[in-house]
Amino acid sequence: MVAQPATVASQPDLEVVAVSTSQSFKAWAHGYPYKTVRWHFHPEYELHLVTATTGRAFVGDYIGPFAPGDLVLTGPDVPHNWLSDVAPGTVIPERGLVLQFSQDFADRFLALFPETDAMRGILTDAARGIRFASGTSSQVEPVFRRLLNASGPGRLGAFFDLMDVLSRSSDHRLLASVSYQRDPKGLMAQPMNFILDHIAVNLVEELREGDLAALTGMSASTFSRHFQRATGSNFVSYVTEMRINRAREMLAHDERPIIEVCFDVGFQNLSNFNRRFRAMTGMCPREYRKLRRENAAEPEWAS
Repeated sequence: MVAQPATVASQPDLEVVAVSTSQSFKAWAHGYPYKTVRWHFHPEYELHLVTATTGRAFVGDYIGPFAPGDLVLTGPDVPHNWLSDVAPGTVIPERGLVLQFSQDFADRFLALFPETDAMRGILTDAARGIRFASGTSSQVEPVFRRLLNASGPGRLGAFFDLMDVLSRSSDHRLLASVSYQRDPKGLMAQPMNFILDHIAVNLVEELREGDLAALTGMSASTFSRHFQRATGSNFVSYVTEMRINRAREMLAHDERPIIEVCFDVGFQNLSNFNRRFRAMTGMCPREYRKLRRENAAEPEWAS
């Protein structure tokens, strides 16, 4: 009955967290199944609130049960996964709420605003993973949902309101053992994690699956199998999705002509870019840019 991804005893996969250049952090709700529902890590802090399903949580060297209301903060490069006990083929519209922010963002607000000094404790303890009690979780959920729907300064306000609730909590526990040590260099030395980072850094370049397989020393078939397990997508689909996501960000916040955006995200011709963009978003790049700008121009009271 357990929907089992790759064994949690294996090396965790790198998740490439794409935070928009117009935002300080990333926040969203996701359902189940979802591509990051697997044993993985990333350089960002993550606050994860489970809103549906029960199962087993894995954080560093910790393994334990979880249920709706489970609220955990993990620090940079702490591997984690929430493995739900659901029947194969089950679809859950919303399984959790997720907030991710970088160490750089944390360092900057701690340096700029003395009022945030109270947050240092939980950010330090997040290196072992922190599970907050149900009382804190119940306070966090409405703030979390407000954050998901906020924009502009209101979004920042919701973020700090949420972090304030966490920093004031006296009822929480650390999950990973005292002896647990993060090993980001060791994790990035794993072949597939190196490849995912290589793709993110070199997205504008021509990327061939065979060339990347050669970098890992794997055969083409072995590389393809490992890549599918790590990302939930085949190589071409993954690279295309990464490029279209970067293009969406550029179209929303950049004045360059669409053909320049096309080349700047790694596509070789405009017609292919337009076709792939429409397949992913349901509209052409020009329409997407127009609608994003119209939405940004709407006064907040209009909603």
